[in-house]
Amino acid sequence: MPKYRSSLPQLERGALFLTDGGLETSLIFHEGIELPYFAACDLLLTDEGSGVLRSWYNRHAAIATTLGLGFSLDTATWRANPDWTDRLGYGASTFAEVNRKSVRLAEKVRRVWETATTPVVIAGVVGPRGDGYRIDEHQSPAEAADYHSWQIDIFADTEIDYVNALTLTYSDEAIGIARAARIAEVPIVVSFTIETDGRLASGETIDDAIAAVDADTDWYPEYFALNCVHPDHLPAGFLDNPQTAVRIRGYRANASRLSHAELDHSDTLDDGDPDELGRQFHHLRERMPQLAVVGGCCGTDARHLEAIGRYCAAARV
Repeated sequence: MPKYRSSLPQLERGALFLTDGGLETSLIFHEGIELPYFAACDLLLTDEGSGVLRSWYNRHAAIATTLGLGFSLDTATWRANPDWTDRLGYGASTFAEVNRKSVRLAEKVRRVWETATTPVVIAGVVGPRGDGYRIDEHQSPAEAADYHSWQIDIFADTEIDYVNALTLTYSDEAIGIARAARIAEVPIVVSFTIETDGRLASGETIDDAIAAVDADTDWYPEYFALNCVHPDHLPAGFLDNPQTAVRIRGYRANASRLSHAELDHSDTLDDGDPDELGRQFHHLRERMPQLAVVGGCCGTDARHLEAIGRYCAAARV
């Protein structure tokens, strides 16, 4: 088992870390790279593909360095769980190797970019078993723990700093993932996505979902986050509950105001207005001074991340 950082640096008072943007949408729409099943992990199977990912990380790490911010590097493993890798034709050994290679690539990037003013943390990304925008099959917490433990146990034997569970649509799967992380003794961040009505696809509120995970796991997650959500879709008053507000410390926004269903059926990329998105982050961080890890999701790229980082760094906290 690796020696994890005794305390994640993004949890230090006043810390601000940038992460990357919408990796898959940028590669597909801007670079014309085919990603079967939206699986960027497939690029790790070739030197050329690994080079594409390394360039992506370098681009965002350079922005963080220029702005004097930390950098949270998410591995390209959102689809690298057993069901999706089965669809990709991976056997058990390829499934394990892709997850390990993602961390080795992240380590190389960290060695290049980490400085005293830009600490770099590596997050082993775990995605949902299903689609990410809708609930195809509801797992119980026990089923989710068993399923996701395959990937989390691999990460636990690498040099990640924490597991980052992204785009979760209901609390039972989040509980299972947190349970698996606790058994593996690896830190975890749990990130939910919400619909335009401000609720998870399950119908749960953010308050209820976070409370359910904390109640079951004795507050095991380091913190919670939201991703794949435009700022306009954050529900009014979601910060009124102090127990929720104190637990949300990360946010990755979509560039588009479109709903998840609309994005699913769109053949073009809606990349919104990078500067406007940055200003929205500025206002949000002034309301949430504990917001420590910021970045983009679908439709965002280096332009959006530069604006997000610049405006968040200028916020009064």
